[in-house]
This record gives sequence, C-alpha cells and structure tokens, in this order.
Amino acid sequence: MTIVAVVVAAGRGARMGAARPKAFLRLGGRSLLRRSVAIFAAHPRIARVVAVVTDLDEARADLGADAAGVVLVRGGEERQDSVRLGLQASGEADFVLVHDAARPLVSRRIIDDVLDAVERAGAAVPAVPVADTVKRLGPDGAIVETVPREDLRLAQTPQAFRADLLRAAYEEAIRDGVRGTDDASLVERIGARVTVVPGSPRNIKITAPEDLVVAEALLRAEGMEDGTGGGTAGG
Repeated sequence: MTIVAVVVAAGRGARMGAARPKAFLRLGGRSLLRRSVAIFAAHPRIARVVAVVTDLDEARADLGADAAGVVLVRGGEERQDSVRLGLQASGEADFVLVHDAARPLVSRRIIDDVLDAVERAGAAVPAVPVADTVKRLGPDGAIVETVPREDLRLAQTPQAFRADLLRAAYEEAIRDGVRGTDDASLVERIGARVTVVPGSPRNIKITAPEDLVVAEALLRAEGMEDGTGGGTAGG
C-alpha cells in the first residue's frame, strides 16, 4: 500500500501583503513550505511527498537538504489546478493526502488519525467544532437565520482519499467546470462518504499577517522557536 502526500504551496498569499509567495515566509526560522514538507517526509507510513510550488528553483533552494526525495511540481492558476497537478505526479499511489503548506503546525496525531480513517473508509478530513454563533444573511445584509452549530465543523488539512476516488472526483469536476472549496467537496459531489476525524485549533491556516504572529507564539510556548520541532504542534 503506497501513500503519497501532496503539499500545496503555490498560492500567492495576497492577503499577507508580502513580496514573495506565502509558502516561503519564515516561521521560527524555517519556511512554511519546509516545515510542512518535513513532517510528511519524516512520517513512516508516507512513501513520497509531492510539493506543488510557484517556483521550482526557489523551492529547491528553500528546502535545502530536505529536498532529497521530494517531487517538486510547478503549480497552476488556482489551488484546484495545483492539486490536480500534484495528483498527476503522485504516481501509483493507493492513498493521497492533500495538505496546505499554509498549515505548518499540523501534528503527527492528526496525520495518523486521518490515515487510519482513510484506510477504513476511503476518504477522511480533520475538522474542528464551530465555536462562534453562525448567522445567515439575506440579500440586504440583514440576518435571516441563526444557524444551529452543533453539527457544523470547520474543515482542515491534510485531507486523505483513496487515490482512484480523488482522481475520479477531479475528472468529473473538470468535465463539469466545477470549482470546489476543498478536495472533500469534490469527493462529496460524486456521492462518496467522507469521514471526519478531530482536528486541532493549533492546526491554523496562515492567511494574514496576524496568523503568523499567532503561529510564532505557539512555537515559543511549545519551546520550538529554533525550528527543531516544526510540524509537531497541534495535537
């Protein structure tokens, strides 16, 4: 059984207001890309890591010694295009994990839980409960409904799938011109059941400058600001 991790790092990160792609921003001395790649590359159940990036040469230089054994692929216009390209480079995988490099604090526990679930059920995502009250708005911007949150969850990555299932979902999405909000939404669309495992509030997504500040604080609190523990927080 072959498991491949596709780390998506081709986003421009416009909301960060940085001069370079978000994946190359530093967190505790290492880039978001290098932190994310490292934890999957070190996982004993994962055979190969495919990193989908904006610039191949910059990615090689950034990863340094960690680039050994990592398949680098140039990304597409949008995230869904980049995942498709990473999926094409996954080879004869039985299962594929798709992870956003913008979540550099993913824990080994989350990865293990997702892997256990995908081997049983064929598709699995980590998710956390919704803590805030959710309001649905009407066209005029006024509240029309307070949505019960007991059954709501916020999806995270890595999301894991049987490789053939994810490929089928992407083929149908391309055929129908559909853009999904995440990979699980495309798999759901073709009628497959997706299992949910517990995520973690520490598995944050870096989308704005303040998120990077929070992530730095988490590293300091866990004694990992030197980068030696990168990617292990969040359990």
